[in-house]
Amino acid sequence: MKESKIAAARQEYADWCSAIGIDTIEKVNETLAAGGGIDLINLCEARQERKYADAADQIFWRRKRNRIVMMSGPSSSGKTSSSLRIAQQCRVLGLNPKVIELDNYFVDREHTPVDEKGEKDYEALGAMDIELLNHDLNELLAGNVIEVPKFDFKAGHKVYDGRTMYLGPNDMLFMEGIHALNPALTPDVDQGTMFKIYISALSALPGGEKEHGSTTDKRLLRRIVRDNRTRGISPEENILRWPSVRRGETRNIFPYEENADVVFNSSTLYDLPLLKYYAEPLLYGITEASPAYEKAQSLLSFLQKVTALKPSEIAAIPPTSIMREFIGGQTL
Repeated sequence: MKESKIAAARQEYADWCSAIGIDTIEKVNETLAAGGGIDLINLCEARQERKYADAADQIFWRRKRNRIVMMSGPSSSGKTSSSLRIAQQCRVLGLNPKVIELDNYFVDREHTPVDEKGEKDYEALGAMDIELLNHDLNELLAGNVIEVPKFDFKAGHKVYDGRTMYLGPNDMLFMEGIHALNPALTPDVDQGTMFKIYISALSALPGGEKEHGSTTDKRLLRRIVRDNRTRGISPEENILRWPSVRRGETRNIFPYEENADVVFNSSTLYDLPLLKYYAEPLLYGITEASPAYEKAQSLLSFLQKVTALKPSEIAAIPPTSIMREFIGGQTL
């Protein structure tokens, strides 16, 4: 049986960790204790840069056929940063990435499907204006000019503000969203014109009593830190929303991950030590009376055997790093 692309990406990461001799959470802790935090950060960032460049190389080699780059992945995988960094590497190769946000192709709010509770389901495939999206993509592929819609979330419908788009010889269209790898989003578009990238945090470092770097807990910690800083969403709210987020991923994202041409692993060896520094005080703020308390305690237990980064080490994280998407200070 052929190994899945996700399993292959996970194994490649495990092999790299073994090759550099830091393949358990204890060894990460030992590296930090020995003063190697900044060196570890630099090493992880250099590896990520190679991965971005590898993805851009593949896009470049297939540029005549694949004019559209579709990207998807679960919550807090670093999709925004990764797509910007891959686009940057494409520019190095002489390509010109252009971006249309898939969120601009929502159906008008009154046509949004409802879930089993009778509430509007904005994550359902039926919430997307598939007919208009397919029309516009085919127009672009045919060399025609389109007027790009913009979804007015306040009013609940699309508006047009005069923005147009055309794909010239060196232009590539980049689109990112939860349904991007689902062929049912683009049934009328030749799938061979698309290059598909799946982005997730796929690490698992053995250590202590459980697997550290598990995808779900790490992504929840990333989300807690980011949303507390930028979106005014409390750690408690995020924990209580998480089961709903996970259900959406299971339904809309994970079934299509194997459609990817490239699986990009957004994990770094230093991200748990970094997340501990920011997330631990937030989690300790959740009281025993809260319905989120049990999960908060589970996350604190998860972080217990992790050594936190020092402020001087955090300052060394480049402004273009994926992790800056969550802790702030990003310049992309």
